[in-house]
Amino acid sequence: MRRWIKFVGLAFTTLTGLACLVIVAMLAIILGNIAINGWSILSWEFISGKPRAGMTEGGIFPAIFGTVVLVLLMTLAVIPLGVAAAIYLHEYARQGSKLVHVVRLALANLAGVPAIVFGLFGLGFFIKFVGAGMDHAFFGGALAFGQPGILWAALTLAVLTLPTVVVATEEALRAVPLSYREVAYAAGATRWQVVRHVVLPQSVAGILTGTILAVSRGAGEVAPIMFTGAAYYLPYLPKKLNDQFMELGYHIYVMTTQSPDVEATKPILYATVFVLLVLTFALNFLAVLIRSRIRRRLRTA
Repeated sequence: MRRWIKFVGLAFTTLTGLACLVIVAMLAIILGNIAINGWSILSWEFISGKPRAGMTEGGIFPAIFGTVVLVLLMTLAVIPLGVAAAIYLHEYARQGSKLVHVVRLALANLAGVPAIVFGLFGLGFFIKFVGAGMDHAFFGGALAFGQPGILWAALTLAVLTLPTVVVATEEALRAVPLSYREVAYAAGATRWQVVRHVVLPQSVAGILTGTILAVSRGAGEVAPIMFTGAAYYLPYLPKKLNDQFMELGYHIYVMTTQSPDVEATKPILYATVFVLLVLTFALNFLAVLIRSRIRRRLRTA
């Protein structure tokens, strides 16, 4: 029996290890294929230049700039809302109430909605309703915010990634031991003081995990921004929140589906995909670095 238990344990360890190796190998193959096919085009001029001659020449800097600004605006919009919703659900709301049930059901439905639906929602709500209303209220009906722009694209992505942030934050809040809260209450602290000075500092690492997941998904989504602000060819940088912008994912999609000579654009496509992956990894690495430093401070505190 002992030998059989050891054999089962060894087999399970081997299988799980092989699963990890398969995942790493898949990532290495994808990155290697992209790097090999796009290396001939990848250069500083390609990264820092602007597109010319209908994007058959020049670089992709406007798309890189638009992607970074889009992700930053999305993060600034979704993190406060998602963290506040998670704090209310876990720390303030009565568990089992109808309101909590409705909110959790709404989050589950949001997580299952196709991305293209969010794009249509952003077009109908943010642009046609909110933006057009702002134009009538502040600009005398002149077209300003009632058109696709980077602000509306970022808010659409914020709605898309909201369930990810809420769920990750709730898990982080749930991981804080109940004894921490009880000690703070025993010392006379209010609920808000407990949340602000005890719960949130202990759950920052988990909140940043949700941020990483949101950034990863938001940076690669194309469908939601097709209707809300992304443009195929704009050889200049967006200067205002209601300006349209280029984005790496949409740039890749359009060149793949609309190019008259796909074989000729393959090196450009591979180089652009490589830049998008590097940019996404860089943003994730920055969030992971911040999370690691916060964890170190909490351990030494």
